[in-house]
Amino acid sequence: MNLKSERRGIHVDQSELLCKKGCGYYGNPAWQGFCSKCWREEYHKARQKQIQEDWELAERLQREEEEAYASSQSTQGAQSLTFSKFEEKKTNEKTRKVTTVKKFFTASSRAGAKKAAEEKTPKQGQLGRERNADNILRDLKEIFTPSWELSSPSEALAGKLKEIQEAKAPSPSIHRQASIETDRVSKEFIEFIRTYQKPGQDIYKQCKLFLDTMSHKRDLSIEEQSECAQDFYQNVADRLQTRWKVPPEKVEKAMDEVEKYIMTRQYKYVFCPETTDDEKKDLAVQKRIRALHWVTPQMLCVPVSEEIPEVSDMVVKAITDIIEMDSKRVPRDKLACITKCSKHIFNAIKITKNEPASADDFLPTLIYIVLKGNPPRLQSNIQYITRFCNPSRLMTGEDGYYFTNLCCAVAFIEKLDAQSLNLSQEDFDRFMTGQTSPKKQESDSFSPDVCLGVKQMCKSLDLLSQLNERQERIVSEAKKLEKDLIDWTDGITKEVEDIVEKYPLEIKPKSQALAAIDSENVENDKLPPPLQPQVYAG
Repeated sequence: MNLKSERRGIHVDQSELLCKKGCGYYGNPAWQGFCSKCWREEYHKARQKQIQEDWELAERLQREEEEAYASSQSTQGAQSLTFSKFEEKKTNEKTRKVTTVKKFFTASSRAGAKKAAEEKTPKQGQLGRERNADNILRDLKEIFTPSWELSSPSEALAGKLKEIQEAKAPSPSIHRQASIETDRVSKEFIEFIRTYQKPGQDIYKQCKLFLDTMSHKRDLSIEEQSECAQDFYQNVADRLQTRWKVPPEKVEKAMDEVEKYIMTRQYKYVFCPETTDDEKKDLAVQKRIRALHWVTPQMLCVPVSEEIPEVSDMVVKAITDIIEMDSKRVPRDKLACITKCSKHIFNAIKITKNEPASADDFLPTLIYIVLKGNPPRLQSNIQYITRFCNPSRLMTGEDGYYFTNLCCAVAFIEKLDAQSLNLSQEDFDRFMTGQTSPKKQESDSFSPDVCLGVKQMCKSLDLLSQLNERQERIVSEAKKLEKDLIDWTDGITKEVEDIVEKYPLEIKPKSQALAAIDSENVENDKLPPPLQPQVYAG
């Protein structure tokens, strides 16, 4: 397999991770390649356009209805008698069908009461056929309500509530754990905002107001609830910066605590809600990853050797971190798990290659970790982070970079094909259907009935042989280096000797030192006598 061809299927240019609008922030496949800021702008534009189109459609339908009503007034007199007979026949037929269905779904204990009611119905005549909407709804409720709930309204309501609670409520231990965590987070949040004094009081008031508002908006779609949360984050941050003049670093810290407090309380309502297809996507991704269990690190060109104990430990820690993400309730904590997993991957690559890892090495290894770990509810966690995380964390910084790479890894796994792994389509189909699996290196030399200890022993011997070859190569290179140093020393010595021979150095005897001018030893110096001053008379 060609290394370059393997990388071609996995390589993602770093520019592709950025927002496709060119703002410089990280994009996200969940936002169609936009960052959170640009996505919200595009979302609002599309929403306004859809509202305008719906308004125009409603006006057009209203005009058509008015025109049709005006045109039907002229012919209504001639058809009124025929229409009234048709309406009477339709009402009688509907009443008969409702009575028949009631007989099938109503308990035998109510048969007598229903029979008496049916005997009174013909006496009412036209009044029974002109039932209002409330009576019809009540009859339909009786049809589709089980017989054990018809005995008493209070008992029926209590039984229904109990059934709903048993179906949707978590186990008591999980509920207690969630309640304890919520209380702990609330206490930590109150202790934190006390350090902000008046701004902290304002933050707490805004958070309580937001939670109260969201409790009355459970019927909104998850996208609309996400918009409310993002608007709340933006409003609180702007409020701290403009009104209270809080420094940016304290604003960021406050927003982290606000997100932790808000989302701990909102988690059970907004994580993987029943109104979305998040659970369906989770099952599809898990099924896809299980089907790709045969993918080897060599196919993905993963620059990690799990034979090294330190690297193996890093791989296990990375898998543990990506799995632990599902146990966290706050988007920031889930992002922290992704960041820790990514750092373990970088360390594993660095230990294996003895050099810093590059982006081309990181993404294939992240894909391998996801395939090997198969994290639970992966799509739900990604969607939860995308919808309710503080947008500044996803747009910039290492958290945003690692999260964007995780989204790319999941998208690659969903679209992985034979060309991505540099395989033929026939081999890829056989691997996917389980007809065969890629041969591992040790499978060629061992039969299936060989025990694991013998395999490990042979594997260790092979590793020792490789180490011996490596040691011999190092010794050979060391001897060569020693010989080069000796040759270099001899060459330098010879060049110095040639230069000295060509230009010999003559050392002259030491000459007698001259006496100083002001020395008292005048006789030895043989100096002339000093000049005497002479006086001339003018």
